[in-house]
Amino acid sequence: MVDSRLVERLRASQRILIFSGAGVSTASGIPDFRGPGGVWTRRRPVYYDEFLASEAARIEYWDYKLETWEIHQRAHPNAVHDAVVALERAGKVAAVVTQNVDGLHRRAGTSPDRLVELHGTDLIVECQTCHAASDPAPLFARFKATRRAPRCECGGVLKSATISFGQSLRPGDLERAATAAMNADLVVALGSTLSVHPAASIPLLAAERGIPYVIVNRGPTDHDGRACVTLRLEGDVTAIFPPAVDAII
Repeated sequence: MVDSRLVERLRASQRILIFSGAGVSTASGIPDFRGPGGVWTRRRPVYYDEFLASEAARIEYWDYKLETWEIHQRAHPNAVHDAVVALERAGKVAAVVTQNVDGLHRRAGTSPDRLVELHGTDLIVECQTCHAASDPAPLFARFKATRRAPRCECGGVLKSATISFGQSLRPGDLERAATAAMNADLVVALGSTLSVHPAASIPLLAAERGIPYVIVNRGPTDHDGRACVTLRLEGDVTAIFPPAVDAII
């Protein structure tokens, strides 16, 4: 059943800030990192300073990234990703700010100039010395065969272009997200517990200006009960958001 309140807010807005979390990707077969079957229920996070300092830590890092890379390669964008793209093509999206690193918004067709991947992307590998970007596929194949952490031609260590524990978010991404929040006329948080900071502060930047704030998530979020939340929808984001978009496109 289409939620008429969500439809009304989407229809009335022209500069929507979409904020997406792990609950958007689970429908594509990607486990929540912290949920049942998630990587952090089975592995110890490798902190950025460990990664830089220790070959053993780099091998551990590439081993867990190989696991998530193979999951991401099997995954495909789902109805939520497609609905976000449909909203953008209708001229209604100011920005898509995501916590997800799986690249599914990109693969669905969200425009790069409107996409802010706050925690980076697994679709690129970066040298930590010269900052050259590489295709991950041959590097993962090499690691799988040799069990040695790949290095750049310059000799620098290579790492997925994601934000590791202990590593700061990119200032340019934070600035783009904050600018979108200050210009949006509606913010919609999809599939996020809104508990990871500083990412979770982005929807609040928009909502605390007095614009409507909609949260769609299965399970509680850290923003539940805040006065700035104008509509809180509990349930599967893939069953709630796409039908509302279809109703206005």
